[in-house]
Amino acid sequence: MRFTKDHEWVSLDGDVATVGITSHAAEQLGDVVFVEVPEVGKSVKAGDAFAVVESVKAASDIYAPVTGEVVEANDALSGAPETVNQGAEADGWFAKIRVANPAELDALMDKAAYDAYVASL
Repeated sequence: MRFTKDHEWVSLDGDVATVGITSHAAEQLGDVVFVEVPEVGKSVKAGDAFAVVESVKAASDIYAPVTGEVVEANDALSGAPETVNQGAEADGWFAKIRVANPAELDALMDKAAYDAYVASL
């Protein structure tokens, strides 16, 4: 699993990356009340907003950590947005992206680096 400074996580399986927000981000947001996932087939570029999460505290864009095409969206989140709070780094994933450039993952943080980053905030 790799992480961004915007608190997204990505887990690669072959050439498909599963993307969500970190547990830290979910805790900071508070109770998630709405999630907008991207449409299957959408092309995304690393760093671009591709999904939205709203909580009782704020609305936040979710940024694609990698460039590629959305091949699956977690549509279950629309009916159960609280899943993000219950399992941000598991069942609360937002989308699966077929990765166009696997080297982009090298620029992301590993768990130890991300934990150190969060501790510095």
